[in-house]
Amino acid sequence: MNNKFVIETQNLTKKYSKFVAVDDLNLQILEGEVFGFLGPNGAGKTTTILMLMGFCEPTSGLVRVNGNDPAREPIKVKKVVGYMPEKIGFYDDLTARENLEYTGRLNGLDSKTLGDRIDKLLEEVGLKDKSGQVVGKFSHGMKQRLGIADVMIKQPGVAIFDEPTSGIDPEGTDQVLNLIQDMAKQKVTVLISSHQLHQVQRICTRVGIFSKGKMVAAGSVDKLGRDAFRKGKFNIILPVAQLTDNVRDDVMKIPGVVALETIANNTVVTADDDISKQLEDVVLRSTGLRVQMKVEEFQLEEVYMKYFKES
Repeated sequence: MNNKFVIETQNLTKKYSKFVAVDDLNLQILEGEVFGFLGPNGAGKTTTILMLMGFCEPTSGLVRVNGNDPAREPIKVKKVVGYMPEKIGFYDDLTARENLEYTGRLNGLDSKTLGDRIDKLLEEVGLKDKSGQVVGKFSHGMKQRLGIADVMIKQPGVAIFDEPTSGIDPEGTDQVLNLIQDMAKQKVTVLISSHQLHQVQRICTRVGIFSKGKMVAAGSVDKLGRDAFRKGKFNIILPVAQLTDNVRDDVMKIPGVVALETIANNTVVTADDDISKQLEDVVLRSTGLRVQMKVEEFQLEEVYMKYFKES
């Protein structure tokens, strides 16, 4: 196993009798990444999370979280992992502060440290003025935000979220996603299981697509899109309908360029790598114009459907 990965699995497999819930999973996640688990119900996402948490023992293969084996060293793993399930459980007759105090005491925090940390977290999640209100009166969105504070109370190195924005209004969703992004900025490694593809695309550095127990693809959305639709090539789009023959010749001489064509009112350059900087220099040198160009982007929904259908 490689120590540079916060989460790593090798040939991880979980079987229930003849049913294979997770099939030969190889996964590596770096510190500070926001990694999205995608796939339909029953694809193996939750079982994988349970094995990462030490709640479920693998049938075969290896798994390490922060260098520790969740099945053999569950206490060490739970000390560094925070988990927010889809259905959050709080004590409804306790206040927001009291719920966080309970979690903090379970994690061995002293009163001074705990008090200061709760004050900071309640302010960060926008619940400072609700700290004395019983959680039973909270809206679903407020409970989700309190759930994030609950995850962060022990300052985990890894945070795992299962459908963190389920049933929240757009404003609440935006708040939750921003809070999760802030975690990554603090070097927390975040794993999210979600069906909300546009939200996953907004905050995840990489995604893994699960189908029938297998992770059929993993990478950034743009990389998966290029692999699925462009055979790994980059398309760089220039908002110019026609280039002169001299400019076209200069562009084709850039190392890695494999094709050039006019589509609608744009010129599309296909290359083995992102050569947009070299392309910009060539166009500027040849025409004296600085042309705004962009690398083709992909939507996660179309990428997801492509891999899912082919699996």
